Amino acid sequence: MAAKLRKGDKVIVLAGKDKGKTGSISSVDPKSNKAVVDGINIAIRATRQTQTSQGGRIPKAMPVDLSNLALVDANGKATRVGFRIEGDKKVRFAKTTGDVIDA
Repeated sequence: MAAKLRKGDKVIVLAGKDKGKTGSISSVDPKSNKAVVDGINIAIRATRQTQTSQGGRIPKAMPVDLSNLALVDANGKATRVGFRIEGDKKVRFAKTTGDVIDA
């Protein structure tokens, strides 16, 4: 099954403490149906100092459920994602504008 949201997509949060914020997807885990979005769902994690990195309280982006994310279209609004065949390729398109999402 093709993924509606992929790494690098600009998304808006629909529910939760960060509702209304936008960010870019840095990683997707299709097995658990979650994605990590830059600057969204930040938690403070205490880490031990190593030779390469400083220890302390480090802010870290935690995974968000894919059902709480929506793709941002060209107008800056949340949109659903559809699929259609153009030529011999299957492409994603924004349901609100009908524009093809280049990925």
